[in-house]
Amino acid sequence: MQSDLYINREISWLGFNARVMALAAGDHVPLLERVYFLSIWASNLDEFFQVRVSGLKQQVSAGLKRTPPDGLTPIEQLQEIKVLVDEQYAEASRIFNKEIAPALADESIALVDYDTLVAKDRTFLDEQFHERVFPVVTPLAVDPAHPFPYISNLSLNLAVLVRDPDTGVSKFARVKVPPILDRFVVLPDGRRFVPLEQIIAEHLDLLFPGMEILGHDVFRVTRNADFEIEDDEASDLLVAIESELTRRRFGAVVRLEIHPEMSDEVLDLLQREMGIGDEDVVTVDGPLDLSGLSALASIDRDDLHYPKWTWTVPPRLHSRDGERPDIFSVIREGDLLVHFPYDSYSATVEDFVGRAARDPDVLAIKLTLYRTSKDSPILKSLIAAAEARKQVVVLVELKARFDEERNIEWAQRLEEAGVHVLYGVVGLKTHTKIALVVRDEKGAIQRYGYVGTGNFNDTTARTYEDMGLLTASQRIGADLSDLFNYLTGYSRQTHYRELAVSPNGIRRRILDLIRLESETGNGQITMKMNSLVDAGMIEALYEASQAGVEIDLIVRGTCCLRPGVPGFSENIRVRSIVGRYLEHSRIYRFGRAGAERSYLIGSADLMPRNLDRRVEALTPITDPRLRGRLDETLEVLLADDELAWELDSNGTWTRVPIETGVNAHVSLQGLADARGRWK
Repeated sequence: MQSDLYINREISWLGFNARVMALAAGDHVPLLERVYFLSIWASNLDEFFQVRVSGLKQQVSAGLKRTPPDGLTPIEQLQEIKVLVDEQYAEASRIFNKEIAPALADESIALVDYDTLVAKDRTFLDEQFHERVFPVVTPLAVDPAHPFPYISNLSLNLAVLVRDPDTGVSKFARVKVPPILDRFVVLPDGRRFVPLEQIIAEHLDLLFPGMEILGHDVFRVTRNADFEIEDDEASDLLVAIESELTRRRFGAVVRLEIHPEMSDEVLDLLQREMGIGDEDVVTVDGPLDLSGLSALASIDRDDLHYPKWTWTVPPRLHSRDGERPDIFSVIREGDLLVHFPYDSYSATVEDFVGRAARDPDVLAIKLTLYRTSKDSPILKSLIAAAEARKQVVVLVELKARFDEERNIEWAQRLEEAGVHVLYGVVGLKTHTKIALVVRDEKGAIQRYGYVGTGNFNDTTARTYEDMGLLTASQRIGADLSDLFNYLTGYSRQTHYRELAVSPNGIRRRILDLIRLESETGNGQITMKMNSLVDAGMIEALYEASQAGVEIDLIVRGTCCLRPGVPGFSENIRVRSIVGRYLEHSRIYRFGRAGAERSYLIGSADLMPRNLDRRVEALTPITDPRLRGRLDETLEVLLADDELAWELDSNGTWTRVPIETGVNAHVSLQGLADARGRWK
């Protein structure tokens, strides 16, 4: 299919990050939440450079000329990325300098410069430097005896020029801002913050005694942090991952962030020593590393945050006569759909695993782990279950990017407790979010399953919008047993009773459902996902549009499909919801209201990696009540005109004009409240 029918993946992702940044500029967003969104924009961009930009640079270095469906070569993509990133940096600096910083000052919260402080404040910061900073700062000289030092990934640094008063010779040194310390030092009033690099800069004479300080510049380095473990390296996956984590710290430099006042002399030296060109340099008119603003965003000012809201407990799990109902009995009565953060994570998924760990009738617990929290209650329950001599199996995905170290730590703790820990299928990343509990009920084996869209992570469950199905369906339970056997043994299972499983199975199931809608002559498709990239899926949706199918796509992040193209996608509408909660669930609905509809939820986006190179699972939703919940959620998202953006055929995202004032997140909170709070 012609390349102009596809939007480049990297360009589309930058559009998503621009929508995140737009929240920082939104007057309708509470002030400290604006600060938080600006920090998210910055941390998102850090990962983009570490993974996506570094990948493109590797393709260029290797001489690869393969192009994605949009037809842009790696070099052309890098050139377009450079233009868009420079624009975003300029806009982020404008938002911070012209909007957020003055607004914070109006609320008596300020980022202040050291040289503007009165003597009392300087004395306090001097004490902080001597007590907390000086002992952990290490100045590194650069001369014939001291080669240019290694600059670590995402580190903030001072480039310092000094002169020896005896010889008159100028020298270069580097001082790393210690990442172990807070990015901003809080003054005693608790409302003013001073960047740590400024405090270090004001005390350079103590780091270079006897030398004349000629000047200093702040800079920040980003390195290639992407890696893949080849199949022939995976004989000991744990050792291979640990080795790659070490290699990641020494990846090639892909970005150098500087202030505009940096001297040509220092910039030339940095570029030469790091082996980078002008295209890798980003000039920032404002603080470097805006991701550090997350510390300011956590200030305890209720009036400057979103209104506090506490999730609800599903009515079927409400206390009865002062006792919490047995979750297994509730699930046996009928499937339970949970929707986070609107439903309580602790009263549903955590209780499901926790009760299984304590229940003497439970024989086995199996679970996949992709990302989790530092102090995960679920994993603590699994350890307790293993110590109680239950059969506990956990598949830990060590290749979950940027969570490898935490997963290694948990894997070791689980193994020490007697949990059977496995690391997945060679050549595939295990991304599915599933759990299986096997229970002996009066001599009969009963399976209880969970299939979710999000990770087993109690921390992100507060801010990530996700869904999950708790079920006692024997067919789904049997599928989960087969899937775990595939993950843990030598099974070549390809057929499942209810679940759609990748690789291959999800692609087939969704393509079949798209084609069925095309054949009805009056079809309708609604899909909600994080990313739509796969060319085969996009082509199928174009064909369905041409067959008259009405298609609504809710895509939070990357979307490579062009809606509204004459002759191809007139019947396709694409929107994105970006707001308080990170839209993370995947919901696929096929069919019109009043007709027989098909519903799937699960872990897979429509990307080649999810469909072909990962283990993923989607579960059908068959209970009419639960289908009604999915319909309700989708209709709220499609009616939103406060958080929603729409994509046009040119690849441009614009805000949906406010007409009715529907905020999807507020509306879904209201619907959760209406279902009844746990008293």
